[in-house]
Amino acid sequence: MGQQIKADGAGAPCDPRMNKTFEQDIAAVSSIKAIPTILDIVCRTTGMRFAAVARVTEERWIACSLRDDINFGLKPGGELQIETTICHEIRQSGKAVVIDHVADDPVYAGHHTPRTYGLQSYISMPIRLADGSFFGTLCAIDPEPHRLNTPETIEMFEMFAEVIGFQLSASKNLLDEQNASALREQFIAVLGHDLRNPLASVSGGVRLLRKEALSKRGVQILDMMHGSVVRMSGLIDNVLDFARGRLGGGIALARKPDVALEPVLRQVVNELRIGAYGRTIETDFALPDPVNCDPSRLGQMVSNLLANGLTHGAPGEPVRLHAATDGAELEISVANSGKPIPPGTMERLFQPFFRGEAQPSQNGLGLGLHIASEIAKAHGGAIEVASTPEETRFTFRMPLVVASSPTR
Repeated sequence: MGQQIKADGAGAPCDPRMNKTFEQDIAAVSSIKAIPTILDIVCRTTGMRFAAVARVTEERWIACSLRDDINFGLKPGGELQIETTICHEIRQSGKAVVIDHVADDPVYAGHHTPRTYGLQSYISMPIRLADGSFFGTLCAIDPEPHRLNTPETIEMFEMFAEVIGFQLSASKNLLDEQNASALREQFIAVLGHDLRNPLASVSGGVRLLRKEALSKRGVQILDMMHGSVVRMSGLIDNVLDFARGRLGGGIALARKPDVALEPVLRQVVNELRIGAYGRTIETDFALPDPVNCDPSRLGQMVSNLLANGLTHGAPGEPVRLHAATDGAELEISVANSGKPIPPGTMERLFQPFFRGEAQPSQNGLGLGLHIASEIAKAHGGAIEVASTPEETRFTFRMPLVVASSPTR
């Protein structure tokens, strides 16, 4: 996993005499349901393995919420000595600090903070409340170098810091309903626009490089990059849909009355095959009837189910996709071999952010099955699950003739 860095005993919970203000600040951050998702996106996008929202004052640095994949040693409510942090300087200057590689940085190569905690890459963005006052920082650290000083990464941190600041202000009754609505739209815009743009640039670059004469190794690397783009795009889609569903608007459908579904499903399978290194996806289609559906949404649902099968299925066994119509009903199933799903896990499969027995190395936020279930419901259908030692199968069914209802 690479180097490890530690808080060196400074990560103990705050002094019990901590005043009510700090307790309320930690509670306010903990109440913002979007923050764990933001920290997850920060780590997955940058490669950093520790990210946190910290309350920073002249005398205190307190962790309010964090994601820690390097066993740094902090928990929510844990505290670092303010003088040992760069956030102390950010509070004074009001400006972000971005370090790709401490050893090569002309300003921070000899700084005491990287030396104290053994970090090599660092980014921290000030969080301000609606009245302009400084609250703390959105920061990320890692014991290995990472490329952080790019417009896309800095803009992402700025937007997330603004989202957190506005939401904290709302919790302090500093925002009216109009501003709260603007906050919801801003959060959705971060996911739908500011994260998609750099991803589209990477995807375009991959397409251009495919036209060049490349070695076999070069082709393999491009295939890996394309697979990463597909997975990241799916991650953004899932988070965006979850945000819309929770913050207003719900899963949007653009139904068409006579969709030829087989080409849609084949495209989904082809995209996943590129990134499913050495894995096999078998298909069985019998789709003579047109389908009244949103083809993009059904493609997204099937992509999520296939990705789940590839993640949790036995590595040496194929994932099987079956889709058929019988004149009255559409049935789509995704099956894989491997360990059966435990009964306790089965009950929570479609809950948001639930990842079951997923390992840290496995991709995803635990939203894929939740979004798939919501898409199924929006189409008037449902997803059922059956899991035995021989096979785990997710089956979606919906009627081909759907009573007219307003599209959300």
